[in-house]
Order: sequence, then C-alpha cells, then structure tokens
Amino acid sequence: MIYLTGLIWGFAALLTPCVFPLIPMNVSFFLKQSKTKSKGRFNTIVYALSIIIIFVSLGLGLSLVFGAGALNTLSTSAVFNLIIFVLLLVFAASFLGAFEIVLPSSFVNKIDKQSDRGGLVGIFFMALALVVVSFSCTGPMIGNALVAAAGTGKISGPFWAMFGFSTGLAIPFGLFAFFPALLNSMPKSGGWLNTIKVTLGFLELALALKFASNVDLVYQLGILTREVFITFWIVIFGLLSIYLMGGFKTAHDNDTKHITVTRLFFIIISFSLTIYLIPGLWGAPLKIFSGILPPLEYSESPHGFGGGGNFTST
Repeated sequence: MIYLTGLIWGFAALLTPCVFPLIPMNVSFFLKQSKTKSKGRFNTIVYALSIIIIFVSLGLGLSLVFGAGALNTLSTSAVFNLIIFVLLLVFAASFLGAFEIVLPSSFVNKIDKQSDRGGLVGIFFMALALVVVSFSCTGPMIGNALVAAAGTGKISGPFWAMFGFSTGLAIPFGLFAFFPALLNSMPKSGGWLNTIKVTLGFLELALALKFASNVDLVYQLGILTREVFITFWIVIFGLLSIYLMGGFKTAHDNDTKHITVTRLFFIIISFSLTIYLIPGLWGAPLKIFSGILPPLEYSESPHGFGGGGNFTST
C-alpha cells in the first residue's frame, strides 16, 4: 500500500509544470544525440533507472536514520501530527502560488555542470538535475509519500514510498523511448498544468486538516470538532469547484477560454463532494470519509443539529 501511495504521488508529480515539459524534451534529446536508436533507448532507460536509484537511496537513508521504533513513535505522536499539519499547509501555499520551494541555486548549478560530463555518469547527473530542478513541484509530493510511510511505523516504509514515487516518475521516460511516436499524442504544456497544481493545493489543505484533527483529539481541545472539520471541507471543495469553473484565478493562471470535458468532470466530482458533505453538519454519518473525519461523538451536537442525527449514546 505504501508503494502504491508513492506510485500515485509519482504519477501526480508528472502532471506539474516542473516535470511535464521535460518529458518530451529529455527523451528527444537522448534519441537524437545517440548514433543508433538502440543506443538512444539504452541511454533513456539508464536515465529512468537513475531517477529510481536517486529516490530509493533517499528512502534507504531515511530508513537507516529512523529505526522502526522511532517511526512508530512519530506516527502516534501529537507533535508529529502537528508538524505534518504545518508542512502540508506550507506545501498547499506553495501549490496555490504563494511561493516556490526551491533548493539553493549554487547547489543546482553544481549538479547541472556535472551533467555535461557525458557517458553513464553524465546521464546519472542529468537525472539528478531533474530531481533537483523539479523540487519545487515534487517536494510536496515526496513529503506526502513520506508522511504515509511514517504512518506505518515500519523501517521499510520510506524505501517503498520512494520506490513507488520514483517508479511513477520514471515510467514515461522509458515508455516514450521505446514508443517515440507517442510523443506526438502528448498534450501540449499550458495553463492546464497550473490548474492541476492548484487543485493539488486544495487537496493538500483538506489532507492537512486530518493531522490537525488528530492533535485536537489527543488533547481533547474541542476546537476542530466534527462540524468544524466538515465546514472547512465544504468551503475547500466549494472553492475548488468555483476555481475550476473560472470563478477566480491564482498568481500563475492563464485565461481559460472554455471549460474542457475533463475539467467539467472534475467540477462535477468536486461539487458532488461539497453537497455530499453538507448533511454531515446535521449528523449524517458520511461513511465514505469515516476514517478521516472526527468521530460522531466528537461533535458540538452529537445527535446532529436539532437532535436528528443517527448517533445514539448509551
């Protein structure tokens, strides 16, 4: 499950402005610079495998630094949940256009220079350059994958999370190397990439509330009760629906001339979730999100507003 979680975040990272435009550019570079097609494919595969090696090394490093006991302690700690809540808020703000999460430019330039060495070493550093340059988009995705890994409390969690993430990120490079004609069918880069990034920002906000709720439940603060949690989610998914319809723009958005069919489907899903959540304010169980929302008894009105809810106390 941790591998699949990482894989999903890896696929999501592909659809960001930092990564998506690099796929056809890098694949075309290897195919055109190589003397034969087989050599070009080999170089591209080495490039994809280098991406996996880099991320898996990161996962192994984290596994060695944090033992299984430490990860288990972290996953059940209120302080850990509070830190993750703050991190997800930072990631969400980044995706929504408040700022870019970037590594020091001197470090980026050193890595980029190493990629000019040629041969297998040069290809490896080209992969490392991709990892470093795209960090402003992939960083939050990596964070989410590692959060899921830490939640298991197992020492192998970070390894499987990074293995899954890097696999999702590397698959297109190997696929297009063997089937270059597919490059022509790829959608062109454009404003839709930023729309996906902003959508992920809204989802980060929704996810962050789960960790804040864990802290609230541990200390029984009574701040983020079930009704308050659901209210936040209604507002988040409602604003996402309005955004997808072009009701407002973020800092990096372009003008949307019309709503595509794909965008329309996402609007339907987002609006449906918004409407589905509303009865939860009156005590509806909302079984789809039962593992995420605070329990029914942790409510300002356990029986629902007006006493019409399903929850009954002994």
